[in-house]
Parts: sequence; structure tokens; C-alpha cells
Amino acid sequence: MRARLVLAGALLATVAATAPTAHAGPLDGLSVDPRGTVAQDGTVTLSGSYRCADDGAGPVFVSTTLVQADRSAGIGGTRAVCDGRVHRWTHSAVVKEPGYRAGTARVEATLMQLTPTGPLGLPLPGFLATEEADVTLG
Repeated sequence: MRARLVLAGALLATVAATAPTAHAGPLDGLSVDPRGTVAQDGTVTLSGSYRCADDGAGPVFVSTTLVQADRSAGIGGTRAVCDGRVHRWTHSAVVKEPGYRAGTARVEATLMQLTPTGPLGLPLPGFLATEEADVTLG
């Protein structure tokens, strides 16, 4: 299941850069903390917060992609709790060959809802919020 979320996060973060925001409400928002970590074993950890008001149309996910130099990888995806309150998210993934290094990087984060309105009944992503932020990996 986690591998599916990571893959979905990477794909949806890429699509989010060009897709319009859909179904976003006034309480939907997303932020990325300015610092992340990269461990000697290649484990990258990012964090931030989100808020969403309603998941009645379908499940909501927070996904993140980390970009440094010419390297880009999905770092994680988690199911969001949409109750109008601010919640924390933390994503970790082991990234090797080539791995990330301490220093400046960019995070592309997406708050996305899957809605069953696509052709053949397949779910489609609705982007509630996106955030691009510079981070310092230490």
C-alpha cells in the first residue's frame, strides 16, 4: 500500500504543476516546513501541515516530490483527515543512486482528492491545494 501511495504521490505532484485547482474550499491549504533531513542511509524526511474541510466526495491525500539539481523523486503520500483543523504531515523515503545531499532543495506538495467522476467510473484527481517551497536538507 505504501509503495502505491509513493507512486501516486509522484505522479500526482507532476500533474499538479499543470492542472487547475478543483473543488478547493476556503479552508483547504497546505504548507511545507523550511527544513528537511537526509540521513547517511539515504532516508529523506520532509514535513509540513495541511487543512481540508470535506472529504465527502472522495479520499484526500497529501503527496510530496523532492527536487535537487537534476534529481526528482516522490518522497511520500499520506491520507488526509478532512475535519477543518490543521494537521501535520511527515513523509520519509529511502532514495539512493544518486541520493540527495545536505543543502538547498525544492519540495512540490499537493493536497489532492480522488473523485469517482471519470470515464468508466475511474477516479479523477481534484487538486485542493499545491505548494512549492525551498527547503534546506540537513
